[in-house]
Amino acid sequence: MDRNLALEAVRATEAAALAAARFIGKGDERLADRGACEAMRKALNSITIDGKIIVGEGEEGETDTLYVGEIVGNGAGPEVDVAVDSLEGPVICATGGSNALSCVALAERGGLLRCPNTYMEKIACGPVGRGVVDLDRSPSDNLKALAEAKQVYVEDLRVAVLDRPRHDRLIGELRKTGAGIKLLSAGDLSAALATTLPDSEIDILMGVGGAHQGVLAAVAARAAGGHWQCRFRPRNEEEAEKCLQAGILDVNHCYELEEMTGDNVMFAATGVTSGDYLKGVRFFSGGATTNSVVMRSKTRTVRFIQAIHRFDFKPEY
Repeated sequence: MDRNLALEAVRATEAAALAAARFIGKGDERLADRGACEAMRKALNSITIDGKIIVGEGEEGETDTLYVGEIVGNGAGPEVDVAVDSLEGPVICATGGSNALSCVALAERGGLLRCPNTYMEKIACGPVGRGVVDLDRSPSDNLKALAEAKQVYVEDLRVAVLDRPRHDRLIGELRKTGAGIKLLSAGDLSAALATTLPDSEIDILMGVGGAHQGVLAAVAARAAGGHWQCRFRPRNEEEAEKCLQAGILDVNHCYELEEMTGDNVMFAATGVTSGDYLKGVRFFSGGATTNSVVMRSKTRTVRFIQAIHRFDFKPEY
């Protein structure tokens, strides 16, 4: 994949973020999600790739835009797998919360783990956590190991966890360690990204969240040199069967980063609402500003892009 594809991908996330931002705080997550999907699809189809959606907005028949298996791009470029979340956090967007974003991941064909829309147990942290924390260890043991690697006290660490009843036991154990906890109403993808920043307020992400967001986070971790592990947690027999159909024969297997992505991947994201990793869209008379990130695993380059969009001089996607 040509390195310029990463910058092309950010055009798609910018388009989706701008479209979704029109609905920030307006109480309609469906309109926000639909606007983001349509804008991202138009932008992706202008890119010189022969792309296939591996992680999308749903299965074919469940959605008519960005479904799994859909072909995107103009068909003239390299064959790539595409993972998208045109609006991570539609409820966040509709309620004016934090950490909503739009993102795209690209990989050489066959370079992304295929999985159904189920749940994953996840652990994510920055490069210092590689070979230090492990999903098979207890949360308290992982915090002790990470604190030692960072040369800080456990009490100095901050853990991001989705605020869900399923995490009551996890939160209870974390409280006993003395570490700080950042409870997320939604948007664990943004928090996972934030762990890769050297000066991040989030040291580690733990807990169970969406599998599709997990694949996207794995691409970002691969590109940024972060640490990522996961284990599938299907919620019912139907989801367990879908895992089998996707080739996931052992849902208890702990997936390492290298099992989820190839070594040549790209990731782009644009903030919709401000959060732990990116600032949100801000409109002004005749235009808007966006804050995005672009990553490439080949070079471990992470670029942050602050863009000014003038609607009078370029069409909205």
